[in-house]
Amino acid sequence: MHPKAEGISTTAETTSFVIAFAALLFVYSLVSQRISKTVVTTPIIFVAAGMLLSPEGLDMVEFPEGSSFILKVAEVALALTLFADASRIKLRSLGQKEGLQNRLLFFALPLIIIAGTVAAAIIFLDLNFAEAALVGAILAPTDAGLGQPIVSNPKIPVRIRQSLNIESGLNDGGAIPLFIFFLTLAKGEELNQPIATILSLTIEQIGYGALVGITLGLLGGWLSGRAIRAGWTSTLYRRIEFLALAIISWLVADTLGGSGFIAAFLAGMASGAMGRKVEEEEIILTEAEGSILSLAVFFIFGVVTATRLPAIGLSEVVYAVLSLTVIRMVPVAISLIGAGLHRETVLFLGWFGPRGLASVVLLLIAVEEAKGIPGLETIVLVVITTVLISIFAHGISAGPAGEWYSRIVAALPEDAPERMEVKELPARQGFTATEGVLKNSRENTK
Repeated sequence: MHPKAEGISTTAETTSFVIAFAALLFVYSLVSQRISKTVVTTPIIFVAAGMLLSPEGLDMVEFPEGSSFILKVAEVALALTLFADASRIKLRSLGQKEGLQNRLLFFALPLIIIAGTVAAAIIFLDLNFAEAALVGAILAPTDAGLGQPIVSNPKIPVRIRQSLNIESGLNDGGAIPLFIFFLTLAKGEELNQPIATILSLTIEQIGYGALVGITLGLLGGWLSGRAIRAGWTSTLYRRIEFLALAIISWLVADTLGGSGFIAAFLAGMASGAMGRKVEEEEIILTEAEGSILSLAVFFIFGVVTATRLPAIGLSEVVYAVLSLTVIRMVPVAISLIGAGLHRETVLFLGWFGPRGLASVVLLLIAVEEAKGIPGLETIVLVVITTVLISIFAHGISAGPAGEWYSRIVAALPEDAPERMEVKELPARQGFTATEGVLKNSRENTK
């Protein structure tokens, strides 16, 4: 195809996507409150709509192979989510002695990646170590937005939902450095690069990202605090500056050859470390923007998934089921040894590790940057299958499982470890926030 004609075609495809997505977003907003009372979650609807409108369905939306538009939408969505999560949760939350998040982040997360790597290497013999480890790293982060009825359910003890809230907010930031290393390793093995070069490239990406994120976060937090105390900043622009700092951190690091995601994550933490009180409304604005883009990613995921469905085999389904059960549940159980929790609690914490936005975005990055590695198609199918099953399984089960677990907790004695009091942090509003949830979130920060 002539370059000009190809450009026109790409523009038309992008336009058709924007129209279809905007129309879907508008229609869904009209009935969102009614749907929120059912077991059908927003990501389920947008993924299903993407599959329906894909070339394999009504053929109304499609994307050219390797579309940069898809990747940029996904990257912005993840950058905003990382920044907002880090800003909301902050490092001081890891100092809560009664919390379980340190066990989940520092013990369970590495074990999940190791277990995912081993399982991928055993089931998919065509994958080398780096490719199997890439699968493990991509599928390690969890997405609280897919299990919003859990982290916002007041019937569930604060200690339990708080642990899931903090884990999902910080574990993607913890998995990304390992993803960068394994992706660089996979590309390096394909190009026969020495391990020293691979390590150097990895450290460079992580280091530049960390440097940019911490520097801009501290500077931005300091400037924002000074401006607010001096009365120079209006309420509206206090919210906008929060969003702008997330984008700046991501793009500057990316331009300098660093990881924009690490920069966005650390900038969120650093801005809070300056002592600037981040208002919940500021976070909500960033999350509102991020949620719209996240839904766009799920819609795109549906379109892309529909084209891959015929290629998904039994091996991919088996791995997906293991990833959502054994590969997560066993490490979670090991990390909670000695916490005194009941079996039902351990099972509950192990099950609610939904895979969503972070896994999809990391997969898109791997597809873009590692086109030459032999096992790429297998990686794509495995991640797509796992995320697809997770979106439906965790979304549908969140409400009923929350009610089941709340009944279990109600029967426990007052001094049960599950009932131990901890300071509650505002949960990610995700895709089902109501005015009541937002009100409670604000009250919890006072």
